[in-house]
Amino acid sequence: MNEKIINFILEDIDFTTKKFLSNTINLIESGATVPFISRYRKEQTNNLNEEQIRTIQSKLEYFKELEKRKETILNTISEQGKLTDELKIKITNCKEKPILEDLYLPYKPKKRTKATIAKEKGLEPLAIIILDQQESSGNKDNIIKPFINPEKGVETIEDAISGAIDIIAEIISDNANLRNWIRNFTLNNAILTVKVKKGFEKETTKFEMYYNYEEPLKKIPSHRMLAINRGCTEKVLGYSINIDIDKIINYIRQTIIKNKNTLFSDELKKAIDESYKRLISSSIEKELINIKTEEADEEAIKVFAKNLRSLLLAPPAGSNITLGIDPGFRTGCKIVVIDKTGKFLENTTIFPNPPQNEIEKSAKTIINLISKHQIELVAIGNATASRETDAFISQLIKDNNLKVTKVIVSESGASIYSASETAQKEFPELDVTVRGAISIARRLQDPLAELVKIDPKSIGVGQYQHDVNQPKLKQALDSVVESCVNYVGVELNTASEQLLSYVSGIGPTLAKNIVEYRNKNKTFKSRKELLKVSKLGPKVFEQSAGFLRIRNSSNPLDRSAVHPESYYIVEKISKNLNVDIEKLITNQDLINKIRPEDYIDEKAGMLTLKDIVEELKKPGRDPRDEFITVKFNDNIKEITDLKPGMELEGTVTNVTKFGAFVNIGLKKEGLVHISQLADQFVKDPNDIVQPGDIVNVRVIAIDIDHDKINLSMKS
Repeated sequence: MNEKIINFILEDIDFTTKKFLSNTINLIESGATVPFISRYRKEQTNNLNEEQIRTIQSKLEYFKELEKRKETILNTISEQGKLTDELKIKITNCKEKPILEDLYLPYKPKKRTKATIAKEKGLEPLAIIILDQQESSGNKDNIIKPFINPEKGVETIEDAISGAIDIIAEIISDNANLRNWIRNFTLNNAILTVKVKKGFEKETTKFEMYYNYEEPLKKIPSHRMLAINRGCTEKVLGYSINIDIDKIINYIRQTIIKNKNTLFSDELKKAIDESYKRLISSSIEKELINIKTEEADEEAIKVFAKNLRSLLLAPPAGSNITLGIDPGFRTGCKIVVIDKTGKFLENTTIFPNPPQNEIEKSAKTIINLISKHQIELVAIGNATASRETDAFISQLIKDNNLKVTKVIVSESGASIYSASETAQKEFPELDVTVRGAISIARRLQDPLAELVKIDPKSIGVGQYQHDVNQPKLKQALDSVVESCVNYVGVELNTASEQLLSYVSGIGPTLAKNIVEYRNKNKTFKSRKELLKVSKLGPKVFEQSAGFLRIRNSSNPLDRSAVHPESYYIVEKISKNLNVDIEKLITNQDLINKIRPEDYIDEKAGMLTLKDIVEELKKPGRDPRDEFITVKFNDNIKEITDLKPGMELEGTVTNVTKFGAFVNIGLKKEGLVHISQLADQFVKDPNDIVQPGDIVNVRVIAIDIDHDKINLSMKS
């Protein structure tokens, strides 16, 4: 690895040393995944976590791109014969893309500009004379006259001066140090002013708060920047950047003007004004808007990633026979039954809600299904007719003393899944609404296993997800899904193709091959058997095996997170304790006798040994929290049932930079603004709540006309 890149990264991060950074980069470059490096190569990285490794990975990509760009720039300038030793050193040592582009700007091939046209007219020497500021006496006209050339379009002294000013203005504009100062000054001092566009002044839109809005550019938070950008895209808003131009021009003059009493002092001042107003200001403002948009994108992507992680790692209700309900009015409620493994058993439709109101018939159907399949859980989708269906099921459970647990489940993305190629492949004979009910039931059993089948952008926990940089968003969300899947681990013999595709090292093609092998051979009997899968070689086995579980394997370690490469260590331990591995696992007394330091060797250090001992205590343990259900107020069915001061229980569905949305049992979610999240000041809502949290809230305002509910979590 390029030593310069390693040093650059080391200067930017403060959580590792050169040795461990080099080790981590080598692992990344060799194709190892972040979950694998974090879990099974702790000695080599000094126990870096996934976030730290991904930071290194991101920095590595950035500086590799930077070095590639430097190579192109150096070659271009060299071909022009203008590459000096000083310039080469500046470019070689540059760490920031904007500054690198500033250095390249004077040498960058340009379209025909006013300056290039003036150079074609032979006016560059005159521009140099003015810029050198040596002529303090004599006759200006006599200096200019030799440059008059009617054949080239320079007919007067004024023409010559005008062309020279164009050349000087571009030279000043290309000054890297000046541009950097102006960029920083503008960022730190500019005011972003937003106005409503003509024709929308009296229109009610979601951008009303920005119709006449000002905020320091540097301080504008990500969600406001994204909202303003969207308003501009939809041609409702326009913006401008206001800055003290005089201060900037004075600084340029102090930098450029070395002699105030030359023949061409006025012309030089005019060139400076022209340079800033015509060339520098617009490009710097565009750069800064791009920078603020990129920052907003990154912040929004981080928020989305945090929310998605919380949602994917939501506590699973577990392997229970489940009845799923996709509620509806006119078309009825689609009912499905799935077994403990998520296998579809049967479906029907009931009509307990208006206009049919077939309550008795619907009740009989549900009771029969519960009895027939010994159903333990009822999952009800949270969209249209959810509260009415929930009330019907609640009354049914109460009247018949049924031993089932009822849960309202988010439907976000269920319709996307039901119409997807994945769902069609799983259930080609079923209607899309039935597939949606299956998804609702399965995501109660295991949110992670079901939600991986849906594009993360469709799950409903993002903030302006369609406005941000889409490749970066996809990369970030894919990383979150990969991290969550490998954190929990995957049962090899029951996992879907989509779930397997996120296991470290596997991907979509090998996931398909694994499922095909499993279908042909019924089950995997051991982890080693993975090597029989088409195109799954030793490298993929190394990356993936530790995250795959085989519940009924003859080798008890196949059920754990102990990597096959470390089985020999457990075998040594069991031999020394004179006990079978099966009897060693979960036996606290025996495990307490293990001295990890006795088993350190060239392959495994203390960090790995400690992990192995912990895993022996609870092999294959699901790290997710225990499942609990929210208790919605049965008297609240419509927004009109709410009153200020009401205290309710709800579930956090989405967290943004400005607050959190909470499901209180209505189709419309309520907003807990950041100022209402806690008694103390809150900088980041994610510090207080996460999607899936069950919280107590108080109603503080209801706007029925605009369908808005404002909540508070303050005491």
